Amino acid sequence: MKNQKLRLSYFLIFFLFAFSQLKLTAQAIEGKKDLDLVFIGNSITFGSLLEKPLIEAPPVIASDYLRQQQGIGEVAFINQGRSGFTTVDFLPSMAGALIEVMDATHQLHNDNHRLLVFSISLGTNDSAEKGPNGSPVDPKVYHNNLKLITDQLLANFPDCKIIFQQPIWYSNNTHNRSKYMAAGLARLQSYFPELQSLVQEYSKSNPRQVFMGDQKGFEYFNNNYLTDLAAETGNDGIFYLHPNKKGAIVLGKLWGEAIYQRLIKD
Repeated sequence: MKNQKLRLSYFLIFFLFAFSQLKLTAQAIEGKKDLDLVFIGNSITFGSLLEKPLIEAPPVIASDYLRQQQGIGEVAFINQGRSGFTTVDFLPSMAGALIEVMDATHQLHNDNHRLLVFSISLGTNDSAEKGPNGSPVDPKVYHNNLKLITDQLLANFPDCKIIFQQPIWYSNNTHNRSKYMAAGLARLQSYFPELQSLVQEYSKSNPRQVFMGDQKGFEYFNNNYLTDLAAETGNDGIFYLHPNKKGAIVLGKLWGEAIYQRLIKD
């Protein structure tokens, strides 16, 4: 009886191993890539104001979009959006947000056959006139902060890919617990050339590893804020900052399209 149980155990182990190898072989033949996605950002990434952020936030939508695309196998993701956070909050340190992100990434990504992708969307809170940690963040400081964050991720995950998703538009009277306003909106747009510059720098130091992601979202939400952003009551009237359910779907698809375009089609 013991020998029979032992043989059965060996058989099950062999079967599971063989099945996993066949799966990997089949996907390799089909040219499919399995993805582990880590979304780093602020309240917009997290899905603040959405009724069900766990199933409606942009990272969820982006991951669902990618699962439906040719050449994509399995897609796993974690949402590391943190409300109110700036690039300052994610700077490398012995404790804090980036350490937590990297710990969560190690738990998600434990198979080197899978492609690890960091999607980073930061800048909205950096641009504020007053309130969030470190704000207002000068464009050059924003550049340097993102570089420090990116360098740390590349050091800890040498085979990863990193995509910078351009922050989206907000109304020039945005003023909740933090003050953004027209000066903040102008500062936000001054970050865009810094993102492009960073990508150019990494194209030389880390070829095919750091990419520019979505750049359509800013203009889209500028033109569609009444239907795609939540109307929020603030200190200077009704303002528009966070995507509603419809807007989260649009933003998630834009992020998914950018990831697919940069990493699969290019």
